[in-house]
This record gives sequence, C-alpha cells and structure tokens, in this order.
Amino acid sequence: MRVTSQPPEPSPNPALHDPWTGSTAPGSMPAQAPPGGAPPTRPGGVVTLALVVCTAVLLAVAWFLSGVFGSGTVLWLGALAMVPLALCLLGLRWVDRWDPEPRALLALGLLWGAGASVAGSLLVGDVFMELFFDPAGRLGMDLFGAVVQAPIVEELAKGAGVLLIFWINRAHFDGPIDGIVYGGIVGAGFAFTENILYFGSSYAEPGAPGELATVFVLRGLFSPFAHVMFTAWTGFALGLCAERGRRGRWPLYLLMGLVPAMIGHFLWNGGVGIFFADFLSFYFLLQVPLFMAAVIAVVLLQRAERKLTLRRLADYRDAGWFTDAEVEMFATPAGRRRARQWAAGIGRSRHMKQFTTTAMNLAAVRQRIVAGHGSGTDLARETALLHQSHRQRAQLLIGPFSGPAGR
Repeated sequence: MRVTSQPPEPSPNPALHDPWTGSTAPGSMPAQAPPGGAPPTRPGGVVTLALVVCTAVLLAVAWFLSGVFGSGTVLWLGALAMVPLALCLLGLRWVDRWDPEPRALLALGLLWGAGASVAGSLLVGDVFMELFFDPAGRLGMDLFGAVVQAPIVEELAKGAGVLLIFWINRAHFDGPIDGIVYGGIVGAGFAFTENILYFGSSYAEPGAPGELATVFVLRGLFSPFAHVMFTAWTGFALGLCAERGRRGRWPLYLLMGLVPAMIGHFLWNGGVGIFFADFLSFYFLLQVPLFMAAVIAVVLLQRAERKLTLRRLADYRDAGWFTDAEVEMFATPAGRRRARQWAAGIGRSRHMKQFTTTAMNLAAVRQRIVAGHGSGTDLARETALLHQSHRQRAQLLIGPFSGPAGR
C-alpha cells in the first residue's frame, strides 16, 4: 500500500518554551512523550543470516588462498592489504559522515566484497572464458581476461552484493549517497582480497621483494579506490531507484549502474597499452581527473542531502515535534558541532548520537512519504521514531543545565 504525501500528525501536550534555549517555542513540543514502541535497532533475521553465510564464504576463500600461498604468507599479505583497505574505509567514512549507515549492513557489504564476490568471480570467470574467449581472435587470453572478462564478471559479482543490501535494507538504502557507501564498501572488500592475490603472485615471482613493492605501490597507494569507484556506480544507480520510489524497476537501474562500472573497470585494466603509452600519463591524465570529479560529485550530493534534511525536519518543527534549535542542531554542520561539544561536556555523547540518528531516520521516512512512495510501514515507523525522539530528548535534558544553543 502506498501512502501519498501528508503532513505529520500534530504533537500532543505542547510546551511553551524551547528547553534548549529557554525562548518561546515556535511550534508545540510535547512535554512528555506519549506511549509507543521504538523501532527495532538490532539487525533482523535476514541480515544476520546473510552475515553468517558471507562469513562462511570468506573463510572458504581464506582457506583456498592458504592452499595456494601458505597460511603464514596469507596472514602477512593480508596485513599488507589492510593498508589500502584502511584508506578506503576512511574515505567511505567521510562520505557517510552525515547520516551513517548501520554497522551490520556495512559489515555485510564488506564481507560480501571480500568473500562472496571474489568466490563468484573465480568460479564464473573460467566458465566465462570457456564460453566467450576466441583463441583465434584479436585479443590474447590475458588481455581478454583483463578488459572483457574481469569488468563484466567482477562487477556483476560485486553488484549482486549491493543489490542484496538494496533488497533487505529499505529503511536505510534510500538515496544516492547511501548507494555510494554500500557500493563502495563492497568494492573495498573485493579489493582487499584481490590485493592478497596480486601480492601473493608477485611475491612468488623472481626478484620477489622488488616486484611486490612495485605492485603494492601501484595497487595499494596509487589506486586504492579503484574498485570502490567502480562499484559505487552500481550503488549510486540503485540509490536513485530508491529515491525516486521505483524499486520495482530495479533491473533497469541496476543496468544503468553496471554499465559505467564496467566501463571504468575496462579503462583501468586496459588504459595502459590501449589508450596510453605509459602508466604515468594514464594515471595523471585520466585516473586522477576521474577521482577528483567523483569527490566533487560526492560533495554536491552531500550538500543536497543536508538541504533535504533541513526541509524534512522543518515539517516536524511546524507540527510541534522539534524546535528551531533542534532542527539547526540536526540539519547544519555548525549545529552538530555545538551539540557534540555540549554533550561531551556533560558526559552524554552517546545520547546525543542516538538522538541525532533518530532525527536523520525521521527525515528519511518523511521524505519517502512526502515524495508519495511511502508505505504503511513508513507511517508506523515514523510514529515509533517520534516517540523514541522524546525519550532521547528527556535523557539529554535531565538536570539543570543549558542546552548547546545557549552556550
């Protein structure tokens, strides 16, 4: 059942003053939270099952790698691969800082990328070569594998993980930024395991230390975000699908994301030799500009997300659920900084973080309703979140102190 746009229910029991500033509240804020259950915060059964299965697959991949390189070698190569993985995770944390995604779902994306997508690529890759590689064709086996097989098979394997999260995560996968984060985390996991494979292969070559160092610099330091950027396209497209309320058309949006992901993968694997004569020209004339364009695009999307948060929380302010001070506290970077500093000063950082998360979830639910593609579940979730916000506000405001807006 779809729910068309409708204003939030008015707040009961209006308070005359804003508890954060002491000024007269422009809207009505309930002095006491009405009864109501809070939405579940723990991962559901489907997410838990997916986490267990992906962990098992990752362990199987680790066992396979240990058989190829030796368990001791895999351990220290894995430690080496943690360097580019850490860079990717830091970058994705920056992308996700405004409205952080649930940790369980981020873990699922990372596990899928590091385990299931690698296993799928290894299993399907040989079949793909048998079906489509022509020994008499213009492309040799290695080049065909790099510019045809790898972009298609690997992006499909990674995209399947993004699609899984899209299916089981309606409440949180609802915009392009969310999709970029989930696509990026899957790509980061895939790159981690693939780096172990490349590091292990180079270590086994004659002149191993120098060869390994070269591969580490090229893959781990020059291009740690390559797979993140490829799969982010898939997530971005599915995020648009969710934002526009067209989840039933996910195959079309998935294809729209996979095509640029595969093209980017193709350019990375085949750029040197096909389009450029040397790596440095390829890197600085193509890859660096593409990376900078991606960063600029993310910044613009983040700004749009903040503006949307402000508009949706203003709906709750007008209905009396939030005050002006709270809307600024949740929807502006400066307001959030003041709120964090104030909460840290009184030992309630965790409570402020929970209060902010609830407000962001409310903004997302309200956007789906306003856009006309909400559901009855969204209405129930909205009510539960509003009640939860009151309890969280009460926990923060216990005691005779001024709020962050009054400091």
